[in-house]
Formats: sequence, C-alpha cells, structure tokens
Amino acid sequence: MQIVWFKRDLRVQDNSALTRAAECGEVLPLYVVEPDLWQQPDMSARHWGFIAETLEQLRADLGKLGQPLVIRTGEITKVLSDLHATEHLSALWSHEETGNNWTYRRDLKVAEWCTEHGVRWREVKNHGVQRRMTSREGWARRWDAHMAQPKALPPVLSALEMDLGRVPSSKDLQLVSDSCPDRQPGGRSVGLKLLDSFLHSRGETYQRAMSSPLQGAYACSRLSPYLAWGAVSMREVAQATGQRQQNLSSGAQAWRKSLRSFSGRLHWHCHFIQKLEDEPRIEFKNLHKLYDDLRPEQPDPANLYAWANGQTGYPFLDACMRSLRATGWLNFRMRAMVMATASYHLWLDWRAPGLELARLFTDYEPGIHWNQVQMQSGTTGINAVRIYNPVKQGKDQDPSGAFTRQWVPELAAIADPYLQEPWSAPNTAAVVGTLYPERIFDHLAAAKLARERIWAVRRTPAFHIEAAAIQSKHGSRKRRSSSKARSKPSAQLSLPLDG
Repeated sequence: MQIVWFKRDLRVQDNSALTRAAECGEVLPLYVVEPDLWQQPDMSARHWGFIAETLEQLRADLGKLGQPLVIRTGEITKVLSDLHATEHLSALWSHEETGNNWTYRRDLKVAEWCTEHGVRWREVKNHGVQRRMTSREGWARRWDAHMAQPKALPPVLSALEMDLGRVPSSKDLQLVSDSCPDRQPGGRSVGLKLLDSFLHSRGETYQRAMSSPLQGAYACSRLSPYLAWGAVSMREVAQATGQRQQNLSSGAQAWRKSLRSFSGRLHWHCHFIQKLEDEPRIEFKNLHKLYDDLRPEQPDPANLYAWANGQTGYPFLDACMRSLRATGWLNFRMRAMVMATASYHLWLDWRAPGLELARLFTDYEPGIHWNQVQMQSGTTGINAVRIYNPVKQGKDQDPSGAFTRQWVPELAAIADPYLQEPWSAPNTAAVVGTLYPERIFDHLAAAKLARERIWAVRRTPAFHIEAAAIQSKHGSRKRRSSSKARSKPSAQLSLPLDG
C-alpha cells in the first residue's frame, strides 16, 4: 500500500507524488485535516473555505481515476498509525513543502514515525524550490529545467473498500468567524479557467494595469490561491505561458511585454519560497539582526486595530484594507503599501501586521509572505527602503477615486479634489471625526522619523558586513540571457506573479 499524502498539491494532474506512487503499488490518496494547524495564528477560515472547496473537486477527480480521496481529521502520526494497523503500508509519498514553522515541526514527527514503523517516506519536488541547497549559483537554470520537464500524467487507481471520511466545516475546526463575501472560490476548474482567460484575453494589459487596485483585479492572473494550495501546478502555468508566448503574432507587443513580466514573476514566486526553505527563522526573526529591538515588540493595539480594519483616517489605505477583508485579495503595489504603512508610519513590529495579512490573504504562501513582509518593513538589509505615501498612492493609483469611494462610502460628501486628504476639505468638520475617523498619524512626519531610524542602522559598518553575507546567501543571480525578463520584486507582497 502506497499512501499519497496531499498537502499543498491538491490536484491529480501534474502530481508527481501520485503518479510515482501508482507505479509502485496500490494507492491510498489521503488528506489529513489537522486541527492543531488550524489553530495557528497565521491560519484562517477563509483559507479553510478555499481548501474545502478544492478538496471536494480533488475527491471527484480521484474518483474518476478509480479511488476517491480519503479524508481523516486528527494528528497525522495517529492517522498513519491507525491506517498502518489495518493496512500494510510500504511507503508514504508527498510533495516537499515549505510551510510555516508548525508544518516543519510536524514533518519532523512524521519522519520519526516512518523510521520507527519501517515505512519509507518519499518526498518529490513540487515546484522550483530546491532542498539542501548550498549555493544560489545555477538556481534559475535548475528552475527552468524543472519547469521544462513533461507534466506527470494522472494514473489509474484501484478502488479501496474503506470509509472516505468527510470534509469538516470551519465550525468543526473551531475557526474564528471570517466574513469574506467576495473570496475566490476553490477548485482546480476555476483555476484553469482563470489561466485560460488571463493568457488569451485579460492579460494583455497586465504590465500597465497591475498596479491599479481596480484594473489589477481584472488584468492580474488571479491564480495566486490556486498555486498556493496546489490546485494547479507551477509547471502547468509556466508551460502554458511559454506556449502562449511562442504563439503570439509579431505585432502583439502589449501581449509580449505583459507575458514577459508575468513569466518573470513565476520565477520570483519560487525565489522567495527558497529563502524560507534555506532560513526558516525568517518567519519570526529579522533577517538582518541589527534591526532587532528597533521597534517595540508589542504593537499598539488601537493602532493595529485601526490599520487592520480600515479606520486610519487615510482613505486610500483604508479602502485597500477594507477591500482585502471582503475579497481576500489585493494587488501587489497595494499589498506593499499597507504593510509599509504599518511598519513605518505606525512603527509596528512586522510580526503582528504580518499575521493579520496572512489570515486575510486567501493566497497565503508562508515562504513568499514572510520574506515580503520583512522587505516592506526594511529589515532584510538587502532591499531598498520604500516608505509609501498613502496620500500620493491614492492620487496615483486611484485617480478617479472610484476604488476609494467604493470602499469608503462615508466620504460621499467630500469633493473629488479633497478625497485623499479629507481633512483639508471645506466641509471636513461635517465628515471627519463624525462619519469618518480622524487621522491616527501624520504621514509626512511619521515617514521622516521612520527614515531616520532605519538609516541610522544602515549607515553603520556592521550593517554592511552582515548585509553582504545575506546577499550572498539569499540574493538573486541574474543570467545574461534573460536578465531583462526578470521583474524586480522589491515592491511585491505575497504571490508576486499575481500582484
């Protein structure tokens, strides 16, 4: 009996673990719902809602191959022990996972269990992240080679006589209520439709529209949650993108620019996960240690709440956070802005707002998320310090005010010229402080103070010594043949390919 343990690879197509296991014997396709995982501070009900919908389709897809998905709820080694008592388990198969610290510790326990019970655990590569890597040299070349390999084909499975189990509800898992009315639906079929529509219709304006919160919601691929939870594989997306690029006509310049930019972000997806794979402490500790103790360890609860719930008094910033709460998605520039505002203007340690965003992003991918959170907080030591002006961003990225007015209706009486600075409107007294909150910080003064604090660290000799070591270990390596195709990740948060 070969157990295939599904984790962040909820698909039968291009699932190498499933295909290879079927070549070795009878397959038991297994998903384990782990209640302790869902009590971790970075997990949320919207994540589970997306996964639960994806599991239903995965079960149906496996059923078409001969054996539907088996679902068990509990601690993974207990589940394996129960199965081992009734079935002769020869091997456990799964894809490699770079998850949060909890899943890392869980996998260590699984490895111990397998050794103790004589069950071989075979982990195969899921995307472009490379285990036990000693140097970044040649990383991009190996990424390309992996993506160019043929996609794994779904195998034929034999039916098993056993209880399939059920998909529990968020209430069953005791998850905090998490209203997200416009969350993207789970399921592979939805992801494939998005991939097709992006490559053949929506993606033409991707390069110039992805920075706009309104236009980006349409022009971005929106594939990020389907990649994060494995409903589609990175190789499928990379190959489909490459094929579309080859088929473009000579005059399709807008398409060429957009797909070149998108292709670069596919590389950056794995580039960031690789950093967490190589240095797991990034989830909890500053990458550059000289930034330790720079910000208060405990956040101001009132400021954190106002920021997280779109009540800061800055209309565009508040609109972004309210939109994120309702949809589970935000384009890359706005993700960068909301995190930078929490870190610089409110001077919050990145861990607390980072956890808030992790719970809100349906496409939460730990490897990308925590690297980007630190990048936007200025604690990596190797990235430019970008302190976004929330007023200027509103004027630049929402010039018509349509996005802001959609999410901050309290400002209906404020005329367009004052929308992003309602405190300067002639009728401010009738709106600000009554219908809409007053500013909780002065964006210009707060940015100036933050810049002084950050650069006080960056100017020291010790800073540069450690920064050089960080760059050597985690920095990207450009290739002459395709350096122009690489998109700079410095202003991206969570899945860079999707913005």
